[in-house]
Amino acid sequence: MRPGQITVITAEPRGHEEAVEYGIEFIEAGLTRENYRAVLEPLLGRGDFLLNVSVDVSSVALIELCRERGALYLDTCIEPWPGGYTDPNLPPAARSNYALRESALALRPKQPGQNGGPTAIITHGANPGLVSHFVKQALLDVARDADPAVAAPADRGGWGRLAQRLGVKAIHIAERDTQVSTTPKAPGEFVNTWSIDGFYSEGSQPAELGWGTHERHLPADGRRHDFGSQAAIYLLRPGAGTRVRSWTPLEGPYLGFLITHGESISIADYLTLQDGERTVYRPTCHYAYHPCDDAVLSLHELAGKNWHLQTRKRLMMEEIVEGIDELGVLLLGPEKGVYWYGSRLSIAEARRVAPHNNATSLQVTAPVLAGIIWAIENPQRGIVEPEELDFARVLEICRPYLGDVVGVWGDWTPLQDRGRLFPEDLDHDDPWQFKNIRVV
Repeated sequence: MRPGQITVITAEPRGHEEAVEYGIEFIEAGLTRENYRAVLEPLLGRGDFLLNVSVDVSSVALIELCRERGALYLDTCIEPWPGGYTDPNLPPAARSNYALRESALALRPKQPGQNGGPTAIITHGANPGLVSHFVKQALLDVARDADPAVAAPADRGGWGRLAQRLGVKAIHIAERDTQVSTTPKAPGEFVNTWSIDGFYSEGSQPAELGWGTHERHLPADGRRHDFGSQAAIYLLRPGAGTRVRSWTPLEGPYLGFLITHGESISIADYLTLQDGERTVYRPTCHYAYHPCDDAVLSLHELAGKNWHLQTRKRLMMEEIVEGIDELGVLLLGPEKGVYWYGSRLSIAEARRVAPHNNATSLQVTAPVLAGIIWAIENPQRGIVEPEELDFARVLEICRPYLGDVVGVWGDWTPLQDRGRLFPEDLDHDDPWQFKNIRVV
């Protein structure tokens, strides 16, 4: 692909100098309900590719446009039009990623075997996206630890049966970002290593998690949906105000935010096993995110202002001096212990491999690249989720950009050192109950 074949459309001037450096056309224009067709239609034809990494631009609208024009499509999350995440007039269920996922999947053909049109890959960044492929590799690693001859399952049901056989009760998207900059966060400023607007939007949505069949304690603020797959529940509180316990090999035990993400729902749904109308197996699945320390301070300030976003925003990039993003999946429940599989990418390695990136952004853009390649190789697959791609092919493309990709066993449980200073209401019969993992 030549630079002259690429056009960037963005609502802000940031990135213009880099576009000029690489000879890429740069159009500064915000997309709205009223103008998106007028802006995009002259640029989109059969065989073209629309890469959507925007905020406040409807993914469903863009998918429909690409289908009409015969163009391929990829996004990193399912975006609504402005207000879809934070409009207080909408009930929490309508502002959930569960609802957004159902709206995108509703565009699939109603009849089995019907051509779904040009490939449209939804939610394929780092997470959601890359982590779904990490889950499959982690399941294989755990299985092959006991029997090296285990083959990769051939279909969705095979993956669900493998997870069930291995005793996987829950899956955490366990991430710790330790990147630090020369400039500390100032009052009234939101600082992060990736999109501030994106983080604010998803942090303001209800906390969501795939709800496992082993769970015995529905949270008092937990709610089920009255439509769709029933693979997930939501809480009547924002993800940025909900914390959970988790573990990564380098950080050890930590508290992370239960930010809603598409993979919490799609992974749980993909691994679900049914016996007729009865669900016989599903793991709990959710994000456990510890962002960089300045972002934690930003969230604390945001909560104190009752979720009104700070007026100043700063994306940490060139001023980062050290740190890594430790992003992976944690399988909870196997007999041998917990198993974490993922990427440890330092800021130094990210800069060496791809200029104009930090560790977090490169972990996102690598699977975006892999998704683009997979779509070009499979151009008539219709709407597909990350779990439906060839995980080995995606990891093959991504691996050179991810730093150290490792799998590590651990003996952590959320019951360790609990109740030491004060009594706690815990379920000692099953450490992997969400009741034990959530911080209250």
